[in-house]
Amino acid sequence: MKPIILAKSINAPINLVFNSIAHIEEFAKIVNDIVDVEFLSENKTGLGARFRETRMMKGKEATTELEVTEYKIDEKIRLVAEAGGTIWDTLFTVKEENGKTILAVTMNASAKNLFAKLINMLIAGMVTKSIDKDMNAVKVYCEK
Repeated sequence: MKPIILAKSINAPINLVFNSIAHIEEFAKIVNDIVDVEFLSENKTGLGARFRETRMMKGKEATTELEVTEYKIDEKIRLVAEAGGTIWDTLFTVKEENGKTILAVTMNASAKNLFAKLINMLIAGMVTKSIDKDMNAVKVYCEK
């Protein structure tokens, strides 16, 4: 699957936008599809934070374990998960531009086998729409 790259211009301070994605409990409140978050590490934010996220996908609950592998305040957070024979590597970045904050997401999916590659090709559109929906929720929340 080709990398998914999306960006949104948000009329809000960079620290508000960053905190809305980097603080998992906050992100879960913003994104309606997330129905539960269970922390697997003592730290709930920052490098090394691990958690199990349950969200609705196509009317069914899907649970994924994620880990924060890169974290720089008001700049970027990287979440990595392994699910369905694929390593999902998602980088969120924020930067100020003309008084607004640009939130960008780059997701790479590295399939470990042929079956996972085929599935990833089939779900690429759904994944892109889901990321865009999450970003729109962050935009609405931050611009309140």
